[in-house]
Amino acid sequence: MKRTVILFAAMLLTASAGLAADVILFPSKSGAVTFTHKRHSEFIRECRNCHEKTPGKITNFGKEYAHKTCKGCHEVRGAGPTKCKLCHRG
Repeated sequence: MKRTVILFAAMLLTASAGLAADVILFPSKSGAVTFTHKRHSEFIRECRNCHEKTPGKITNFGKEYAHKTCKGCHEVRGAGPTKCKLCHRG
């Protein structure tokens, strides 16, 4: 839990500087998920596909949101990992 709080605090500091972190690490029981914000934002180009407000933290982000939104987007676009161990590593 402490690690999660530290990671989210680091994300907020980066966002407050006006730039989102390039690589964000989301801890998980199944293995941490590495998210490349810059790569996704360049590919998708529409912040509101993920964020309810732009820019800013996704308020309801968690396992359910990530599996529905992130994995769902990967499936629809035919790009990105959809198998557990391709996102959840170490």
